[in-house]
Amino acid sequence: MPRSANQKLKLLYLCRYLLRSSDEDHPVTVAQMIDYLAACGVAAERKSVYDDMEALRLFGLDVQSVRVGSATGYFIGERDFQLPELKLLVDSVQSSKFITEKKSLELIRKLEGLTSEHQARELTRQVYVRGRIKTMNESIYYNVDEIHDAIDMDRAITFKYFDWSVEKKRVWRHGGKRYAVSPFALTWDDENYYMVAYDPAAGEIRHYRVDKMGSIARTDQPRQGAEAFRSTDMAAYSDAHFGMFSGQVQAVRLGFDNALAGPVIDRFGSGVSLVPTDEGHFSVTVNAAVNIQLFAWLAGFGDRARVLAPAAAVEEMRSYANAIARMYAQ
Repeated sequence: MPRSANQKLKLLYLCRYLLRSSDEDHPVTVAQMIDYLAACGVAAERKSVYDDMEALRLFGLDVQSVRVGSATGYFIGERDFQLPELKLLVDSVQSSKFITEKKSLELIRKLEGLTSEHQARELTRQVYVRGRIKTMNESIYYNVDEIHDAIDMDRAITFKYFDWSVEKKRVWRHGGKRYAVSPFALTWDDENYYMVAYDPAAGEIRHYRVDKMGSIARTDQPRQGAEAFRSTDMAAYSDAHFGMFSGQVQAVRLGFDNALAGPVIDRFGSGVSLVPTDEGHFSVTVNAAVNIQLFAWLAGFGDRARVLAPAAAVEEMRSYANAIARMYAQ
């Protein structure tokens, strides 16, 4: 048979067809592959397709064969991502608040391209993006890229930082004055993305929500604060700052009903020591930023959780609870 103009692309077409059209439950026959190649402008004989399947195996593609009636069917077995792994990634993307609805759908469509079109339908059926709480800042992806570049190049950055008004408009903090910091890490906490950086003006490590940053610019100044960052345990830093709210980190002793052991371990990890205080209660001592997020977390358990020490933190918790009580006073 004379070689067609697209003959050099034959193996590439077959590879793409197998990846997109076959899986364990949907093997494709040689006849189907010949028809597909013909649609791509490539003429092929049965024997040459058998040889091509062996060539793809030698290349490293997991081409499996099974009987399909009286014919032989072929499909891709092991892939870079198996279906359960892709489902997990889709769940992560669609539930992430810092990824906009538009970008979530784009990413999920790309994930679908990593499996067969048949299994991709299973991913589509589990997509529930619309109606979820999502960030409104579409530039977050470029922000992350800029921050990573600055870290890789050991350079400081400047940026603007904003809050949302009741009119859903951006209100720039400090009148739009640019922040100047040295970025060292990105962390994901409480469904938000944060940049952890050294603020030379304050002389300390601080964090900023990436979706509230704007006009990021890399400077030609080298980063400062390397020593301060090296002495910071990032896992402990995230654990200590409830909801990444600022506050003085200190040792705080908290008391709980025994029934709350699960939530306490979920929040502070299995390494936390639960010290019995009586038959029905225990206490934990943790390093935490004393702020309203800590108080709000404790208040969520009602009278089953309380601050035990230090005295200043107890008084702050009392003031917090009294302020809320006064709002509902008759």
